[in-house]
Amino acid sequence: MSEQPSFKDLKAPESGERVTFKDGNPITPNNPVIPYIEGDGTGRDIWKASVRVFDAAVAKCYGGERKVNWLEVFAGQKSFDKFGEWLPNDTIEAIKYYGAGIKGPLTTPVGGGIRSLNVALRQTLELYACVRPVKFYPHAPSPVKRPEDVDFMLFRENSEDIYCGIEFASGTPEAKKLIGFINDELIAKDPSMKGKRIREASGVGIKPSSKFAAARLMRRAIKHAIENNLPSVTIVHKGNIMKFTEGSFKDWCYEVAKEEFRDHIITEDEIWAQDQGKSLDTRKIEKGKIIVRDRIADAMLQQILLRPASYSVIVTMNLNGDYLSDAAAAQVGGLGIAPGANIGDNGAVFEATHGTAPKYADKNVINPSAVILSGVMMFDWLGWKEVSTAIEKALVTTLEQKKCTFDFARLMDDPTELSTSDFADALIENINAA
Repeated sequence: MSEQPSFKDLKAPESGERVTFKDGNPITPNNPVIPYIEGDGTGRDIWKASVRVFDAAVAKCYGGERKVNWLEVFAGQKSFDKFGEWLPNDTIEAIKYYGAGIKGPLTTPVGGGIRSLNVALRQTLELYACVRPVKFYPHAPSPVKRPEDVDFMLFRENSEDIYCGIEFASGTPEAKKLIGFINDELIAKDPSMKGKRIREASGVGIKPSSKFAAARLMRRAIKHAIENNLPSVTIVHKGNIMKFTEGSFKDWCYEVAKEEFRDHIITEDEIWAQDQGKSLDTRKIEKGKIIVRDRIADAMLQQILLRPASYSVIVTMNLNGDYLSDAAAAQVGGLGIAPGANIGDNGAVFEATHGTAPKYADKNVINPSAVILSGVMMFDWLGWKEVSTAIEKALVTTLEQKKCTFDFARLMDDPTELSTSDFADALIENINAA
């Protein structure tokens, strides 16, 4: 067990304990210390509202027997202004030691250095699974006819693919050297690549995909399906074109399913072989078997719009997951109500998935639901399911009362438009009245 870090600028809280782990699962004390990053831009308004909702729900559910001890840590513009660093080591060490964190949206620094603070946090803390639930809450405005059919969990690989940020600008010595090596040493000597060549003035990026990363993500996704009695796990890839990265990702995922979860799964190909090609409703498989199947990424973008009820768990590489999660979020109310989590075997960071929207900063108008629902994910992960249930029920009730922030109000008939802080008040009132 690691010792408490010696912080440079942070002061450790006088009370509270850290979350520990056993076999990749959190063990939560009654008084956990949870580091939080307020966020840039609208993050200031959103966090102030969200933390009041969290504390009210914990107090309602446990009557003082449990409590979160919040520890502010820093990243983004606020950190840079305060310490001259976009992502101080104290922040990394605090989240690593206490086992969990929650954050608002962060500015991406312009210029050299860190490409993305969110990516830096994920990679530094080895939070390999980006987990995005896409779920419709009744009475939320939606552009589709049957948003209630949308209810799935997306597991997006966080550590590889193009988000590794391994790329070289056009014309640089590094790009020229890499292009020369690929053209002259690899392509020229491989008959199967005859006629292929990278143009000299190209920018070049590397897209790695490993069996190790695919396997641990698929393992987590299937465990989620088993624990929640879900009917299917769908691997999404572009393996028809990128056979040795996306295609291998698909193959490695199937391998994990068959070798480690044989008693729990059946593949779609096996169903078709047994059924001689007859179509099958995937939600009526006997004996509780989870169907494991795969879909091409571009077709899947149509599927989540045309047949969302057919999908319950989706597993994919980073870029595909980015597209799919944001496209699906649009069907259930947009990014303002879209939570996310970055989870590893020894820690997790929960976050709003939208940007900082600086033009609305400090105006007390932005929807805090993305951070609030990220908190719902966090309390679920901590094992405090009474809290997550209380918050979700309060959100449904509040929307049923047509109380909402301006982003929803402009899409609803006869709404009661509320500020960010007043929306939090409405949620707290409904938590306490439940």
